[in-house]
Amino acid sequence: MSTIDQSRLLQMRSSILNQNDALRRAAGRDVPAEAVASTTPFAQTMTDALQVVNAQQGKASALSASYERGETNDIVSVMVERQKASIGFEATLQVRNKLLSAYRDVMNMPV
Repeated sequence: MSTIDQSRLLQMRSSILNQNDALRRAAGRDVPAEAVASTTPFAQTMTDALQVVNAQQGKASALSASYERGETNDIVSVMVERQKASIGFEATLQVRNKLLSAYRDVMNMPV
């Protein structure tokens, strides 16, 4: 087997990226390279998602408490916000279950 030449590998990578950019421009989807390179880490994405779910839960709780105190009579908006919070929580729970399942699968893989 021959050894891998890093400079040749970098040239090939550069060539592929240039071809991808040309194809994007031809398709009318001109995306700057900075936008492609600036992805958020997985942990940050999960943190942001959990914060959104937490904010929705807080909003639903505040509306429920407001309704219970008699400050509002709009039961429809209260129920809609509670359903949104419930759906967000269920989605978060399902993502957690899938992540745990994937982790167990990886840990049980033979080496």
